[in-house]
Amino acid sequence: MARKSNSDFRRAGIVRALQTVMAKQGYEKATIQAIAAEAGLAPGLLHYHFKKKQDILVSLVTTLADYGQQRFAELAGAAEDPGARLRAYIEARLGLGPGASQEIVAAWVMIAAEAVRQPEVREAFQRAVVVELDLLTGLLADCLREQGRQEAEARKLAAGVLALMEGAYQLACAAGEVMPTGYAAEAAMRYAVLGIEASALSG
Repeated sequence: MARKSNSDFRRAGIVRALQTVMAKQGYEKATIQAIAAEAGLAPGLLHYHFKKKQDILVSLVTTLADYGQQRFAELAGAAEDPGARLRAYIEARLGLGPGASQEIVAAWVMIAAEAVRQPEVREAFQRAVVVELDLLTGLLADCLREQGRQEAEARKLAAGVLALMEGAYQLACAAGEVMPTGYAAEAAMRYAVLGIEASALSG
C-alpha cells in the first residue's frame, strides 16, 4: 500500500479543518483565514493545495462519503445474513455508537444546502447519493430475495430510506434537543422492514 505524501496529508488536514469550521459556523463564515487557523497553516498554503474554497468543499463531500463507507464495512464485518448487513448499514449512517459524529452530520447538512446553490458541489453530492442508493438497493434486494419477495421495488424503497436519513440529519442539526434519542436508526430499520414485508411474493 502506497504511503501518503506530505501534500496528501496536508490536503486532508485542510479538508478536516473546513469540516470543523463549517459545522460550527456554516459555509459562508468558513473563510480561508478561519480554515487556515483551524488547520494550523498560513492562508497562502491553502491556495497552494486548493485553488478556491469550493474545491475544499467538493473534496469534503468525497471524504465524508468515504468515511460512511468505511464505517459500514467495519460494522458489517460480522454480519451473517442480509438483514444483519442492512442493519449494519443503517447503524453506520444513523446509529449513535462508535464512530458517530455530530460534526460530520452538521457538515453533511451544510453540504446538502450548498449543493442546491453550487453546481460543482451538486455534482459531487449527487455522485455520493448514487453510490449510497446503489449500495442500499443491493442490500434491500438481498433481503427481499431471502424472504422470497420480488426485488422490483428495491430501488424505490432504498430512496425512501435515504430520504429518511437526510431528514434525520436535518433534524439532528436544527432540532436535536427535541427529538427522541436514537430514534433515527430504529425508524429507518422499521421503514425498511415494513417495505420488505409489503413487497409482493416472488412467483
